Formats: sequence, structure tokens, C-alpha cells
Amino acid sequence: MKRRSVMPRRMLDAAIKVASSAAAMLGIAALSWILFEVARRGLGALDVAFFTELPTPPGVDGGGLANAMAGTLIITLICAAIGIPTGILAGVYLAELGAHTWLGRAVRFTSNVLMGIPSIIIGLFVYTTCVLSVGHFSGWAGAVSLAIIMLPVVARTTEDMLGLVPNELRESALSLGAPRWKVTTGIVFRSARSGLVTGVLLALARISGETAPLLFTAMNSPYAVESIDQPTANLTVTIFNYAMSPYADWQSMAWGASLVITFAVLVMTIATRAIFREKRA
Repeated sequence: MKRRSVMPRRMLDAAIKVASSAAAMLGIAALSWILFEVARRGLGALDVAFFTELPTPPGVDGGGLANAMAGTLIITLICAAIGIPTGILAGVYLAELGAHTWLGRAVRFTSNVLMGIPSIIIGLFVYTTCVLSVGHFSGWAGAVSLAIIMLPVVARTTEDMLGLVPNELRESALSLGAPRWKVTTGIVFRSARSGLVTGVLLALARISGETAPLLFTAMNSPYAVESIDQPTANLTVTIFNYAMSPYADWQSMAWGASLVITFAVLVMTIATRAIFREKRA
């Protein structure tokens, strides 16, 4: 048998490595550029007033975005309280109970479709069901729209992470007489903990920059957040309004708000990874 030359395979391997490295460097460069521009333009707007005062009327300098930050935090917490448990339970069903049932296939198909629906369509849906029915915008409606966006991301990530856990772990625990729910929560969840947390962070990052759903549901408000059963201030809609305004002060605050969102997501991601890395060590 004639021996084949290994040179073409080595050249192909080297070409793929170079292309992969170039793509990775391109992504890192794009991320670094975005972070640099947001920091360069947004740092000048950050001061004590930015975090403690309410917005000023159009054309008046000063003020801050304390109400928008408080509204974003409240909406995100309500959204997480709705979307994370529901998504994790759906992922557990898909991975542990209904992987090969008709209901499991239907849930998986619905989750895939829901992930591909534009966020503005979800905003319109919640607007017709939660806003028109009560006659006014509200923070509750905004949280529901973001929870719908978050749910399929958490569900699919949970299913994928639980699917990576070896079946031998489940079989060993079940053979010792442990109930199925305890095997799932005590063994499978522990093994996939890092991946589950990463999925939740990805979902939070996914909704952190959503503007279109909140335009149709929570809208915005220049006042302090006293109740979420009314139009509620939030950072993303504020960024949209301020960036499109003709006032230089508002445009600077829009960059500052963008920096706050970016920094919060970045710190949360780095801190979570550092904690789990320390525990694994």
C-alpha cells in the first residue's frame, strides 16, 4: 500500500488553527473596542449626582438617573424571580423526565421557537395582554416581557448542562435507594452547578440590554419609583431617549448609563466565575 503524505493534513491543521486564532482575536478586539469606547465616553458622566438625583427637565444641566437604576433593579429582580425557576424546572423536565416523550419534544420545539422570536414581538404580545387589559403601562408588564425572553435561554442551558452529567452518577444514587428528586437536586445539580449559573448569567446578560419590550410595557418615567403598577423608569429606555435627544448633557448621561449596565454585567460574570473557580480548587 502506498503511504500517503502527511503534509496536506498538517497544512490543513495549521490553516484551521490560524483561522480559529484570528477569529478569536477579532472577537476579543471587538469586545475591547466596545468596552474602551463606553468607558471613555461614559466615565465623564459618573458622579455622585448621577447615582443619587432624579433627572432634570429637558435643557437643564445636572441631575442623575437614580430612578432609572432603581427601576431597572426592581424589574430585573422580578423578572429573575419569574424566569429563572420556571426555566430551570422546564430544563429539568426536558433532561430528566420527558426527554423522549411527546410533551418533551413539544416543549423543546416551543423553547427553540421562543428563542428565535424578536423581542419586539414579545413586547407587543405583553402589551396586548398585560397593558391594554389594565389601561396603563407598568413595571410588572416589563418584568413579564423580560421573563418570557429569559425563560427559553435558561431552559435550554439547563437541559444541555444536565445532559452532560454522566448517567452513572444517577444510576449509582438510585441503586442506593435515593429518591429521584433527591438525585436530581443533590447530585445532578451539584455536578452541573457551574454550567447552570453560567446559563443564568447568559440569560441576565440577554435581557440587560433589551429596550423594545420595555418601550411597550414599562415605558419610562422621570419620577422616583414608588410603585411598579405604573410607568417605571429603567436604564435601557432612558438610554434610548437620552441618546436620541439634542442635548449634550443627556447624551453624556446615556453613555454613563451604558457604562453602568456593561460594568454590572461584567463584574457579575467575573465574580461568579472567580467564586466557582475557588470552590473547585
